[in-house]
Amino acid sequence: MHELNMKSKYENMKIIYNRSKFGWYWAPLFVAFWFLLFYLTVIPSYHSYPDLLTIEDEITQPGRFIGERAESMLLRLTKIGPKVVGSAANEQTAVHFLLTEISKIVQESRTDLYDIEQDVQIASGNYVLWEMVNAYQSIQNVVVKLTPRGTNSTASLLINSHYDSVPGSSGAGDSGTMIVIMLETLRVISKYETPLQHSIVFLFNGAEENPLQGSHAFITQHKWASNVKALINLDSAGSGGREILFQSGPDHPWLMRYYGQHILHPYASSIAEELFQNGFVPSETDFRIFRDFGEIPGLDMAHTVNGYVYHTKYDRFNLIPRRTYQLTGDNVLALTKALCNAAEMEDPAKYAEGHTIFYDVLGWFIVYYPEETGIVINVLVCVIAIITILAYIWNMAHQTGMFRRRVFIKFGILLGVQFAAVILAILLTITIAIFMDTVGLSMSWFSQQWMTFGLYFCPMFFMMGLLPAVYLSRTKEHGLPLGYAIQLIMHAHCLILTMVCIILISLNIRSAFALMLCIGFYVLSVILNMATCFQKTTFLWLIPHIICQLMPFLFYSYCCYAFFVTFVPMQGREGSSNPELFIGGFTALLCLLLAPFLVPLLCLFRKSKTIISIFGVICLVFIILAATPVGFPYAEREAPQRFYVAHTTRTFHNGDAAMSVRFNDSGYYVVPVDRRPHSIDYLFENINASKSSQLGIDCDTEVMCGYPIYSTRWLGYRDQSFWVDGPAPKAGSWPRLRILSKERISFTNLIISLEVAGPDHMSVFIQPMNDTKLVDWSFDRTPIQENFKTPYFIYLSYALDPAPFRFHLEFEHDSADWSGATFDVAVIGHKVHDDISHTDDFRDFVAEFPAWATVSAWTSSYETWRI
Repeated sequence: MHELNMKSKYENMKIIYNRSKFGWYWAPLFVAFWFLLFYLTVIPSYHSYPDLLTIEDEITQPGRFIGERAESMLLRLTKIGPKVVGSAANEQTAVHFLLTEISKIVQESRTDLYDIEQDVQIASGNYVLWEMVNAYQSIQNVVVKLTPRGTNSTASLLINSHYDSVPGSSGAGDSGTMIVIMLETLRVISKYETPLQHSIVFLFNGAEENPLQGSHAFITQHKWASNVKALINLDSAGSGGREILFQSGPDHPWLMRYYGQHILHPYASSIAEELFQNGFVPSETDFRIFRDFGEIPGLDMAHTVNGYVYHTKYDRFNLIPRRTYQLTGDNVLALTKALCNAAEMEDPAKYAEGHTIFYDVLGWFIVYYPEETGIVINVLVCVIAIITILAYIWNMAHQTGMFRRRVFIKFGILLGVQFAAVILAILLTITIAIFMDTVGLSMSWFSQQWMTFGLYFCPMFFMMGLLPAVYLSRTKEHGLPLGYAIQLIMHAHCLILTMVCIILISLNIRSAFALMLCIGFYVLSVILNMATCFQKTTFLWLIPHIICQLMPFLFYSYCCYAFFVTFVPMQGREGSSNPELFIGGFTALLCLLLAPFLVPLLCLFRKSKTIISIFGVICLVFIILAATPVGFPYAEREAPQRFYVAHTTRTFHNGDAAMSVRFNDSGYYVVPVDRRPHSIDYLFENINASKSSQLGIDCDTEVMCGYPIYSTRWLGYRDQSFWVDGPAPKAGSWPRLRILSKERISFTNLIISLEVAGPDHMSVFIQPMNDTKLVDWSFDRTPIQENFKTPYFIYLSYALDPAPFRFHLEFEHDSADWSGATFDVAVIGHKVHDDISHTDDFRDFVAEFPAWATVSAWTSSYETWRI
C-alpha cells in the first residue's frame, strides 16, 4: 500500500511538472519571433536612407545638401578612370576636374560673406609608415580655404578625402564619393548665408593610396596647416552606404558631443574604434597621419557597405546606392557647420580630457559619454547585478521553504553547469573553425553570409542549450521548480558576464560597455520580477524578462549585422591569417551576450533536448554544404577573389668591380591575397606551367627571395605567393642604380651615396652584410633608431618630377677591414598604370584567371647588387 501511494504521488508530481511546460509546437514560433524581429527591424534600420534631394528641390529647400548634384559630379569624376599617383589621369585630368568644379563654386559663392582661396600644393618628403620609409616627390594636393569675413578666429577645421585610386580602379567608392560630398558641402556653405566663426580647409588629397603621402605633405608643409585645430576625415572601405564613425579624438570628448548633437543619421561605435586601432582592419586612413604628425584631434568616418569591390576594378559609379550622397552629405554638412562654430576650436588642448565611449542604437540615436563616466557606470551596474542576484537567491529560499544553504549550493551547481556550457560552446565553435580551415573549406561564408548561422551560431546555441537542458531533465523530480531553475541558470550567466566585465574594466577596455548593457537589461528584468513577485509564478516572470530582452536583442543583432557587413568582405584581403577563427570567434562572443538569456527558455517547451539538438543537426548540415558547390566562397563581380600579378624581369649581379650578372630570368609573380591561395592551382595545369615558391632562389641569401615586393602589405602575403616562369616583359624605363661616391670618414665608418632613377613607383631594400651596421642615412632615422628588422624597406614614388632620388647610407664596421661586401641592395620598379607595356603573353596569362577572380596586374623589374 505504501509503495502504491508513493507511485501515485510520483505520477501526480510528473503530471504537474509536464503541465508547467509549453507544447513543443510553440517552440518554432518562439524562435521565428526573434528571427522576424531581426529581419523586420534590424535590417531595415541599418539600410535606412533619406530621400535623395534633386536640383529642383533646392528652390524650396535652400541651404540643403543636394545629393543629385553630388551624384552628377561623381559620374564625371569616375569617367576619368583609374587615378594612380604619377599617371596623367591623376596629376592632370583629375586636378583639372577639381579646379573646374571649384571655380564654378567660387562664381556662385557669397563674396560678401566669405573669402575663398585655393592652392595646388606640390610637395616632397619622407616618413616611416608600416615599418617602411615612405619617400615621395612632387605629389599634388588641391586645397581650398573658406574664411568667413569679419571673423577674429585664426582656427580652421580641416575636411579631408582623396581623389587618387589604386591601379585598375576608378575609385568611385574609395573615395570619389567623399570627394563630391566635400565639393557639394563647400558649394552649399559658400552659396547660402551660414554663420561661421572659424575657417574651413578642404583638402582634396592627391596621394592617399600611395600610401597616405598627400596628408603628410599637407600637415607637415602647407602654409594653412598650422591653423588647423580639428579634422573630419572621410574615406571608404566599400562602395557607399552608411558612413561609420570609427575613430574619435583621441582625448577630445567634445568632438563626440558635437557629433551626437548635430548628426542627422548616426552610425558610430567605439567597438569599431578599438578593433581598428588594434589591427583587426587591414587598412589605414589619413586620420593616423594628422594625429601622429600634426597632433590634430578629429573624427574619422568611412563607408563600409559592399567591401567586396573595395580596391578592385568593380568599384564603379553604378554600384553606389543613390541615397548615399544624401545621407552622408546631410551628416557632413551639419557636422561642418557645428564644428565651425565650436568654442573649443580656439584652443582644443584645453579640452583634451580623455577617451569617449560612443555607439548608435539601430541608427535611431547616438549614446556617448566620457570614458571615466563609462567606468563608473560599468562598475555600478556590476555591483547592482551581484547584489540583485544574491538578493534573489536569498528571497527564493524564503519563498520555496528550502534552506538557504541548499539554495546557494544549487546555484553553485548551476553556475558550474553554465560555465561548463560556455566553455564547451566556445571550444566547439573554435574547433569547427580550425576544422574548416584545416580541410580547405575556409571562407565558405564569404559570398553567402547566411552560412555563418549554421557554422558558428548553431553550435553555440546547441552547446549552451543542451548541457543545461540535460541537467534539468535529470533533476526535475528532486530539484527546484523548473521556472526557478531556468532563472538561476540565467543568473549564473549574468554573474559570469559580470566577472568578465570587471576584468575588461581593469584592463581599460572601453568595449566593456557591451557587456554592461547586457547585464543591465537582464538585472532590470530580475528587479521587475522581484517587485511584482512574478518570479513566484510558473510563466508570468517571462513577461518582464522577454520585454527587457527586446532592446538587447535588437542592439546586439544590429551590431552583429554591421560587423558581418563590414568585416566579412575584409577577409578577402587578410592574407594568410585564418579568417575562420576571426568570424567564429566574434560569433561566439556575440552569442555569449545574447543566447544565454534566450536559449534556456527552450527548456520551457516539451521535448526541449530534441528542439535544442536541431541546432546541432543544422550545424552538421552546413558543414556538409560547405564541402559542396554551395560553399564555394567566390562570386563573379559580387564577391571576387583578389590576386596581384607582376610580370617581372629579374637580374642578380655579382659583387665584383664590374658588377657582372650571375643570374637572370623572367616570369609572373602571383600574389593571392586571401586564405585560399590554391583555388587556382588547376590554372597551371591547363596552361602547362608550373608554379614554385622560390624557383631555385635561396631566400637566405637573396633579398626578399627575389620577389618584386610592392609594399609592406605584400610581406604578409609572401609565404603563399609564388613564381611562374614566363617570357620577359618589354624592356625599357626600368630602375637604374648609380654609385655616386664612397667615402671613408673613419676607420670604422663608410658613407656611400646612391642615385636611383626609374618608374614612378619603386621599392628599395637595403641588407647590411658581413657584420656591418647601418647607422645613418638620408631618410627618416626611425628604422635605425628602433632597430627595424632588415632588410630596410624604402618606398619611392613621384608624381610630376621624375628626377632621380639621391640618398646616402652610412655604415659602421667593427674593424677597419672593409674588403668584403658592405650591403646588398635590391631595386624594384613597378609600372602600375602603364597598360601599354603589357605583352600579349602577359595579357593571355591574366585572361586565364577564372571569372570569379579579380586581378591587379602590372609589369615589374627586380635587380640586385652587392656593394
